[in-house]
Amino acid sequence: MKTAVNFKTINKLAVPATIAGIAEPILSITDTAIVGNIPVDGLESLAAAGIVGSFLSMLIWVLGQTRSAISAIISQYLGAGRLDEVKTLPAQAIFLNIALSIIILLSTIFVIEDIFRLLNATGKILDYCVKYYAIRVWGFPLTLFTFAVFGIFRGLQNTYWTMLIAITGAVLNIFLDFLLVYGVEGLITPMYLEGAAYASLISQGVMALMTFIFLIVKTDISLKLRFPLHPELGKLVVMSLNLFVRALALNAALILAVREAAALGDRYIGAHTIAINLWLFSSFFIDGYGAAGNIMGGKLLGAKDYDGLWKLAKKITLYGMAVSAVLIVLAFIFYYPVGRIFSNETIVLNTFYGVFYILILSLPVNTVAFVLDGMFKGMGEMKYLRNVLLSATFLGFIPVLFLGKYFGWGFSGIWIAFLLWMAIRGVALVWKFRRKFRPLLQNA
Repeated sequence: MKTAVNFKTINKLAVPATIAGIAEPILSITDTAIVGNIPVDGLESLAAAGIVGSFLSMLIWVLGQTRSAISAIISQYLGAGRLDEVKTLPAQAIFLNIALSIIILLSTIFVIEDIFRLLNATGKILDYCVKYYAIRVWGFPLTLFTFAVFGIFRGLQNTYWTMLIAITGAVLNIFLDFLLVYGVEGLITPMYLEGAAYASLISQGVMALMTFIFLIVKTDISLKLRFPLHPELGKLVVMSLNLFVRALALNAALILAVREAAALGDRYIGAHTIAINLWLFSSFFIDGYGAAGNIMGGKLLGAKDYDGLWKLAKKITLYGMAVSAVLIVLAFIFYYPVGRIFSNETIVLNTFYGVFYILILSLPVNTVAFVLDGMFKGMGEMKYLRNVLLSATFLGFIPVLFLGKYFGWGFSGIWIAFLLWMAIRGVALVWKFRRKFRPLLQNA
């Protein structure tokens, strides 16, 4: 049956994906506030949680790229009406992911102190890092399992299940944070930082269990490992590696921006922290349509429905633009109150207000880049996405960042570099999509 490309079908996927995406930053913000207010060694606990969290996030990001690859392959087979031919692939991909995660987990146990020292953890902070990591690390394979199955759900055109699982995990984590970190008088002794670690681990376990149940009950996909290896497994690994290189280029831009902001002084790194968090938070609203493009794009390509693919690109871009227009209006209305949510330091706020307008005006540019990025992942164009990110970072972002430094653009130079970075990504994706799919549309 031909896939309908309309407001209802797109938003049925985009809205749950947006809600699931927003759950993560809300959880992170709450976690930070709870750990930062621990009455004993709160500052050291917050630093340790931040260092360990960054390290684990990096590992998850590296190995979690199979989610997009699995989603792309399954959605294309679904669109082609050949889903039965790919049913052994998910189990093989998941087992590969979990095996790698266990190898990495075991390899870090004996050198973890050295790793955290490289991240500038010393003294009490280092001790807290080791204790926190010793608990949190066991959730690493659980999260990778959950991510991989989320890719299966996306390939099957479903974001509702992932939304339910993400919301449950976030709410449970926040509840357990309060319960275990601060304790309950007469019932539960406060566990402080270790309590936060156990809260995350339990939540990850519940999410993995829910994911497993949804997979078994709601789908025909089996987790029984069968041989021989599926012919698409090699393609999946290559796609994941391309996304890994892409992730390195993306993180290079983000890290360099932090480095240059820190070099300008304390008020600049404070302002940059506010700005980048708002930038990321706004991206989750827009990225819901990127998720819809990811899911539907692969299916339409598999069905060789190029007319539907063309309509999808136009509609998700239009809907994403509508969301960004709402965000722009709200941001200008609450231009000053937004900053005061994050800080009461006048010097930091004034610095932030000096670049906030650049962030706001970049939202339409970001929309084009994010929604088409999602579509290209669904269509399996990982190599092109890798090349675009490498070009945008090393031929756009970095040169402009250092030109700004040379010409004395100050803090604004960093955010001008971000704007150009996103513009290059958006233009490159529009050009490629028109060049590849307009001829197919005309010949259909």
